[in-house]
Amino acid sequence: MRTAAGVVRGSVADGVHSFRGIPYAAEPSGPLRFAAPAPPVPWSGIRDALEFGPAPPQPAPAPGLAPAWRPEDGLDCLTANVWTPAPGGSGLPVMVWLHGGRWTIGSAAMPQYDGSLLAAAGVVVVTLNYRLGFEGFGHLPGAPDNRGLLDQLAALSWVRENMAGFGGNPDNVTVLGHSAGAASAVLLMRGGLARRVVAQSVPSGCLTVQEAARVTDELAAAAGVPPSLSGFAGLEPVVDLPGRFGPVLDGTVVTGEPWTAVAPEVDLVCGFTHEEFRGFDAARTGDVEGAAAVFGLPPSAAELYQATEDPFMTLMSDALVRMPTTRVAAAHAAAGGRTWLYDFTWRGPLGAAHGVDVPFTFGVLTGRYAERLLGPAGATESAAALSAALRTAWTSFAATGDPGWPRYEPSAHWTRLWDDPVLDVPYPLADSAQLWDVEQP
Repeated sequence: MRTAAGVVRGSVADGVHSFRGIPYAAEPSGPLRFAAPAPPVPWSGIRDALEFGPAPPQPAPAPGLAPAWRPEDGLDCLTANVWTPAPGGSGLPVMVWLHGGRWTIGSAAMPQYDGSLLAAAGVVVVTLNYRLGFEGFGHLPGAPDNRGLLDQLAALSWVRENMAGFGGNPDNVTVLGHSAGAASAVLLMRGGLARRVVAQSVPSGCLTVQEAARVTDELAAAAGVPPSLSGFAGLEPVVDLPGRFGPVLDGTVVTGEPWTAVAPEVDLVCGFTHEEFRGFDAARTGDVEGAAAVFGLPPSAAELYQATEDPFMTLMSDALVRMPTTRVAAAHAAAGGRTWLYDFTWRGPLGAAHGVDVPFTFGVLTGRYAERLLGPAGATESAAALSAALRTAWTSFAATGDPGWPRYEPSAHWTRLWDDPVLDVPYPLADSAQLWDVEQP
């Protein structure tokens, strides 16, 4: 397969051709380490595209687990992977996946992101790595902010330039993302590189330049270097020093939280899992009144949440994901955009937890990630049927702009409940939305 930078050789299994580890940008090392992504370096001959590229620098996802990146992996992480049922064909919808991980961890090589089943439905699937943590989102004077988002934009430009050769339609690109990837997809809606977006669990959490600078100061002090480009350029990637990272309000790439970045010309599906907070590595109980006060909610909030089955979990699910996602849907619909909303209510061992919808999206219902959220018997007939229905909705949306349920719009706030059975209902969190002052269109 020929790309703009050279020819790649992939593999084929069950009728789906895959190409792994294709550079979409140059290695971000040396003078390019904290720079915007540069074009990939062309190669001669045929390049094997049989293995995933290295993960970006990152810490271990949790104590006791191995990190996806090791220092010997280097920094050549800006690669993409393509699954296509028809290389050399033309006109297939293209679906580009942006993984989550708090803008700090994650890799397209993780087995839960295998695009084979999605591609077998008649779409071209692209997954990719982008810079994370300080490498991707640390604030440094003299370096562009939001390098991880700039990487994603470079990858989408690469998709536009190269997808026709893989059988895809470069004018029909749907960007899918989960969590940090979902927020990224929405923040980049105005870039003109996507026709549609599927945003699964959109968080808030942009940092001001001042907040990001404080993180840099803290990391520099811990590392014993000045908080400058030259100071950090001499360090190995900062992965063992904790810090808060995320999109920086630089006024150029990011001008506000995701719900301020909607583009009505881009079709949007967005949604959340019903018990988002159950998927976070955090305390499952806490002070409801104190948390409500921290989030600036009125005194009546604690009483409303105390009346629910699990007050702290419900409040935190609203705060972290459910209300930010609802704000995105409401803002997009109010702007005149074609909008669909869902609530993923299927419950596994952790409940309808953050991330439980990812195995259903890719149809990968076994393995460590799936078993944590679905249980060891995740690949049940019921789960497989729900996964097939969800994948049909996403691929149909990518192909036609219609996922198959009524739109969320000013006249009716329809919401799809992904469960067994699948239902379409009026928006189910109206009390929370009113409490959080989410302006429904």
